[in-house]
Amino acid sequence: MDTTRLIIVAVGGQGNLLTTRVIGEAALLSGTPVRMSEIHGMAQRGGVVESAVVFGDAQSTTIADGEADALVGFEPSETLRAINKCNLNTVVITNLATLPPFTVTLGKSVYPDLNELQDQIRAKTGNLIAFDAAALAKEAGNIMSVNMVLLGSLIQTDILPLSANNVKEAIKTTTKKAFVGSNLKAFELGFTAAKELG
Repeated sequence: MDTTRLIIVAVGGQGNLLTTRVIGEAALLSGTPVRMSEIHGMAQRGGVVESAVVFGDAQSTTIADGEADALVGFEPSETLRAINKCNLNTVVITNLATLPPFTVTLGKSVYPDLNELQDQIRAKTGNLIAFDAAALAKEAGNIMSVNMVLLGSLIQTDILPLSANNVKEAIKTTTKKAFVGSNLKAFELGFTAAKELG
């Protein structure tokens, strides 16, 4: 089986770890070999959280610079920060709703212009799917389901060896019952958004 490497970057509290868990569960359902690792920075204080997911026969979850087949960013500046993991064939999906760091809030730094940020990403990768995932999460009925919107977009690209049905089944078994409905709707909205933008 070919190896597929995925990087997911987010700010603490955005649901990166749940997304990784759903992907792992979907891989188990489909019988796909998968290895995962997570870096938890200062997640509870809004720091970066990064997950590496490797499908196939790889022996390690380490994804070197230029090796990622897909990068999913829950926050645009974090997507740009991880762009060194990409190459000209990497599919990049990013949320355009910003969560500026406290240094920006205090006026000690400036948040990058979103158009320039997208231009910088496009210069280093083959395919960028960028949209406001927070708006779609609200439409799904839960602003916290940004992660499921982005997961839907990722699955639509067909870059991972996972079916949409297995991922939806994993959402049902992995997320709290109260959020299953909104998470599934968010997944579908993200799937459709990627189809329209891709």
